[in-house]
Amino acid sequence: MKNKMIIGLIGAFAVSIGLSQPALANSAVTYAGSGQQASGAARAEGETRGTRMTRQERGRSRAPSPEQVRAAAQTHLTAAGVTCSLTEAVNPGRIGTTDVYEVACDSAPGYILMASTPPQAFDCIELAGTAATARAADPAADVGMQCMLPANQNGLQVISAWAQQAGAACTIDQAQAVGKRGSDTVYEIGCANADGYWMQKVDGAFALTPCIKVTSQGSTCRFTTPEEIATSFQTKLAGTEAESCQVAQVRLMGGNENGEFYEAKCAAEGEGFIARLNAEGVTQQVYACASSAARVIGSGCTLTQVPAAPATGGRP
Repeated sequence: MKNKMIIGLIGAFAVSIGLSQPALANSAVTYAGSGQQASGAARAEGETRGTRMTRQERGRSRAPSPEQVRAAAQTHLTAAGVTCSLTEAVNPGRIGTTDVYEVACDSAPGYILMASTPPQAFDCIELAGTAATARAADPAADVGMQCMLPANQNGLQVISAWAQQAGAACTIDQAQAVGKRGSDTVYEIGCANADGYWMQKVDGAFALTPCIKVTSQGSTCRFTTPEEIATSFQTKLAGTEAESCQVAQVRLMGGNENGEFYEAKCAAEGEGFIARLNAEGVTQQVYACASSAARVIGSGCTLTQVPAAPATGGRP
């Protein structure tokens, strides 16, 4: 491998952490005429007026039927351009004078809908991700309106299904929306005892980026530890001369037309390897950090402290 070889690092996601919900954050919801318990003020007014309410007034104060709520929610979903096989709908109240609906969708995220002009739809999984990010920074943060239907507490299940379709073969134990890249939502997937992923849609299909790449560019995978990354990478060394290496630390060095290069530091003092992987993530070649070949790959091994190369030329 020649000294002039250039290692080009893979571009990172430009993720804006914290999904926005401007129409819902810090908004007071009035629970009235919705099948939910009315607010104390509305209840008190009704009790004060008591029998003085006319039949016409009582008719106007009745909550809409479940069928009416479902029909209205479907109308607003369609107008908002949202595809949803609606399974449940509730009308928890209003923000100001605007009706608010929560809907559950079959095998998909649910939504909070605002019956504004035009209607607005807020993905339950994105709202939950926003709340989690805000609470991580401040446990007392006001996270705005959140989805409450039991059927909409399915973020892990929905994101896991998408990740598995995209090729994630691990046991997924955590998943959450973490931000935006352009107009696309970025999700993080945590795997049990293995490297996790960031996931987003690319050309209409979900694509995965392992956390080892995410972290190499300075971003953070909250659901993946360095130990899990090392454990996953150790499987890449099976069947090579480095298979006995107990990987303690690993870093992405960069890549060129021949593949991607990683340094794996072994638990044994002074032992480490550079591995070249192809586009499918299969190891094609390994170089011991102590070898002359490893020293001319990029900046050489930096995690592994190896003995200095012997001086050449001239007499002692």
